[in-house]
Amino acid sequence: MERSVIPAFNTRTFSAVTLMRTYIRNRTAGGLYFFTVNLADRRENALLVDRIDNLREAFRKTFATHPTIMEAIVILPDHLHCIWQLPPGDDGYSTRWRLIKSHFSRSLDVDEHRSASRLRKGERGIWQRRYWEHLVRDDEDYARHLDYIHYNPVKHGLVTRVKDWPHSTFSRWVAQGIYPEDWADGGSNAMG
Repeated sequence: MERSVIPAFNTRTFSAVTLMRTYIRNRTAGGLYFFTVNLADRRENALLVDRIDNLREAFRKTFATHPTIMEAIVILPDHLHCIWQLPPGDDGYSTRWRLIKSHFSRSLDVDEHRSASRLRKGERGIWQRRYWEHLVRDDEDYARHLDYIHYNPVKHGLVTRVKDWPHSTFSRWVAQGIYPEDWADGGSNAMG
């Protein structure tokens, strides 16, 4: 009988908190990544679109010192999704997100609710501390994430047609001939 080299999971030894603390991010230098980044308070919060110029400036400042190719992005009222291509030999997306969040937060007045934990640590209460990243695996995975990004404003009921959302790279992809202008009109998208 072959024995597995993977240790058995013992629920008495590990808790969800322990597992979360040991989360290891995928770091592939020069990787192509999909990200989701959320505001801390997502209830009826339109801060990202209300302060879109501040957010754009935060991206501009960060990418000026840490070059990144923004393949696609959609900025929604309370979160955003994007795909980045990092330069060869560079896996520093965490630094980029820290800078973007910091530049944006510093451009705003301090009037948001801050938890006792954030106050103790001297943190703002604007962004969720974590974000979700996914290393894009292949062309099919890339296409699925592009579709997801561009369809998201329709999914969240912000517009009925993808082309009507102003805070997205959809029009750029239409201009390149990748998407037709009426893509996903009628509520369907390529993701199913």
